[in-house]
Amino acid sequence: MTGTTRSSADLDPRRRRALVRAWRRGMREMDLVLGGFADRHIGALSDAELEAFEALLEVPDNTLLPWVTGEKAVPTPYNTELFARLRASCAAPPTT
Repeated sequence: MTGTTRSSADLDPRRRRALVRAWRRGMREMDLVLGGFADRHIGALSDAELEAFEALLEVPDNTLLPWVTGEKAVPTPYNTELFARLRASCAAPPTT
């Protein structure tokens, strides 16, 4: 996979921006983690979940990756149910 497999045609501008930002991280590993999660869930996120996802998009890759892998503890503001779902999505292969 080289990038998003999801069309953004049915998304509002805020979700489109988040989808693009998730796939344009700078570190390929984080592109795959955040972009893959966005491909699967961006259309169904509640406004609160989207806000939490956008907050994660602001975190630099070299800070976020150790949180995802469990090497470092996730700070309280980012340790949300959405982050737990993101981390869990890395552990299981995506369904098609």
